[in-house]
Amino acid sequence: MRHYSKEEIDKKVKNAAEVLGLAHLLDRKPAALSGGQRQRVALGRAIVRDAPIFLMDEPLSNLDAKLRVSMRAEIAKLHQNLKTTTIYVTHDQTEAMTLADRIVIMCDGKIQQIGTPQEVYNHPINQFVAGFIGSPQMNFFEVTYQDGKISDNKGLVLEVPEGRAKQLEQAGYNGKKVIFGIRPEDIHSEGAFLETWPKSAVKAKVVVSELLGATSQLYLNVDGTEFVGIVNARDFHSPGQEVTVGFDVNKGHFFDSETKKAIFAN
Repeated sequence: MRHYSKEEIDKKVKNAAEVLGLAHLLDRKPAALSGGQRQRVALGRAIVRDAPIFLMDEPLSNLDAKLRVSMRAEIAKLHQNLKTTTIYVTHDQTEAMTLADRIVIMCDGKIQQIGTPQEVYNHPINQFVAGFIGSPQMNFFEVTYQDGKISDNKGLVLEVPEGRAKQLEQAGYNGKKVIFGIRPEDIHSEGAFLETWPKSAVKAKVVVSELLGATSQLYLNVDGTEFVGIVNARDFHSPGQEVTVGFDVNKGHFFDSETKKAIFAN
């Protein structure tokens, strides 16, 4: 800012303060600011420089959970107002999914997938991406596909819908091991789903049940195979109970057991 006049600097600072809701705090010392206000001041330093690109390297990592949520919203609103290209580095997949127009997912310094939040969530290119995006993360089962069914040779046996079965067979996986992935929200306990897909259902023991308001998060066990399901809170189950759950295999993902790459796009 050294090449700007005092009047220009004052104007830019006041404009940035208005955008960030800091105008009433300009006379305060840094020690008198809250954590969230200090984060907004840091953003203001970038705004006054009229930078063509913002680089944010884990800007919310030192904030508590409640403040992190509010600051996510602040950054989203700032981006909408300024429409400045922003490169945002984070290990928090929630931040990536809620803030990004496009996500670059990396592992060990290598790019795994580039796409919109919807693309990387619904069409993960490999098992790493599938497990990284989503909370709680996707369930994975090492299974064998054989003539329209998958089995983990313990107690989990599921029928694969005809379309998916045909794809697996055309790709040469009949009789071979694959990794089956399914998100917790695609595991159901409601009667209507179980009646429609009875051969994609199993009886499981509830290990832990977490009531989360409108939903319950169930930690389930089938003969030693553990997985997580998210069900309607009205269909509540206590630990130790047996519950029948159905897998929406059409929304599942299949990965090669050796390469960990997706066998086909969803």
